[in-house]
Amino acid sequence: MQDQIPENPPSMERSDSSSASSIDQSIIAPVPIRPRLPSRRSSGTMIVPRDDFVVGPVDLQVGPDDVRAMSPRRTTQDIETMGQEARAELQRHAKALQDSLITLFNRIEAVKEEHNKLDNNNKFLQKYIGDLMTTSKITASSSRTKK
Repeated sequence: MQDQIPENPPSMERSDSSSASSIDQSIIAPVPIRPRLPSRRSSGTMIVPRDDFVVGPVDLQVGPDDVRAMSPRRTTQDIETMGQEARAELQRHAKALQDSLITLFNRIEAVKEEHNKLDNNNKFLQKYIGDLMTTSKITASSSRTKK
């Protein structure tokens, strides 16, 4: 089933807005139809009367082949063991972070000491160079005056 295309399609000429009513109406595409939604049963009301005695969780009986019965069940001992393992891992991690922090602090202190030492040496050299310059100016000016 091929769509039949006319051999001479209608020509689309440019025109101003006053002649828009002359456009062929057969060119407009058909409006798509939405598929119907599948019907669902009502889930019923979740409102419980205030004086009802059956309020609370319902004991659900599941068969051995039900997915909910296949999920892992942990005993309180399993949960306690997992908690102790998690705490131990967190303590090891905290200890490692503290050790690395102490190492960084010691490195910062060493760099500060080195910086202060270099700064003092720099100030000493600046003073020494300044003294040499003043001494050389004095000797230069005194040798000029003797001539």
